[in-house]
Amino acid sequence: MLGQWQLDRREAALEEINRVVSNYDEDPVAYVEARNLFAEGDSSDEWTVVELRGEYLADDSLLARNRGHGGQVGYEQLVPFRDATTGDVVIVSRGWLPTSSADGSVPAFNPEPPEGDVEVTARLKPGEPEIDRGAPQGQLASIDLAEYQGQVSYTVVQGAYARMAEESPAPAEAPHQLARPSLDEGPHLSYSMQWVAFGLLSFVGWGYAARVHRRNLDLEEHHDAEGTSEDWRSADPRLEKLQRARRAKEVRRRQKGRYSDEDAEDEWVDSRLMPR
Repeated sequence: MLGQWQLDRREAALEEINRVVSNYDEDPVAYVEARNLFAEGDSSDEWTVVELRGEYLADDSLLARNRGHGGQVGYEQLVPFRDATTGDVVIVSRGWLPTSSADGSVPAFNPEPPEGDVEVTARLKPGEPEIDRGAPQGQLASIDLAEYQGQVSYTVVQGAYARMAEESPAPAEAPHQLARPSLDEGPHLSYSMQWVAFGLLSFVGWGYAARVHRRNLDLEEHHDAEGTSEDWRSADPRLEKLQRARRAKEVRRRQKGRYSDEDAEDEWVDSRLMPR
């Protein structure tokens, strides 16, 4: 079961890699052509490159908290963007902001987006699910577009948001751009093979142990029937070796003159490894 779980994780990683390869570096399409993609938010359209033209609604910007980037945790700056052609309002993630060293509950800086007419090149990202974790005023626990909708008075596109790649005019200060997604599928295949091998070895080990146990029982029954139950144990060299080791331990115990916890443990193990 764990091997299959690792294979499922590998399959999900390969699907993500295929989406990146198919969409990430394609030529941008106008938002009006990708409008339905943003409404639906299908995972197969993730990373589709889109061009928007319009204006930021900076007064309604929010921060998505606990966002990783370069091994650090910070925020993503989210700003509604009204497309001039369709009038749709799309949430744009302008990038990543580090956490303030003085106050971990706020970013180190939070730059304003450009004012007026702006052209944005961005990549489509499906909206994220709601998570059971609160957030301070002005922040979101995840990029949950339904929750964003509840905090503004106009309609926000619900299926997907846009992760910014470029904007013009370029501001003097902007968030850090998020890194390109990795094309590494991870160690899931090797882990799955390890679990399969472990499972097979477990079956082999249990089968061998059961076989030895059954053989010993058969021998004991046979010699009991012939009245030679004390002699059969010496027929198996492995049992004879265990007997010698047990006698040696008993001699060491007598030499010590005391019976320790370790001796008790050894006696318990021996009693279960070797028939009496």
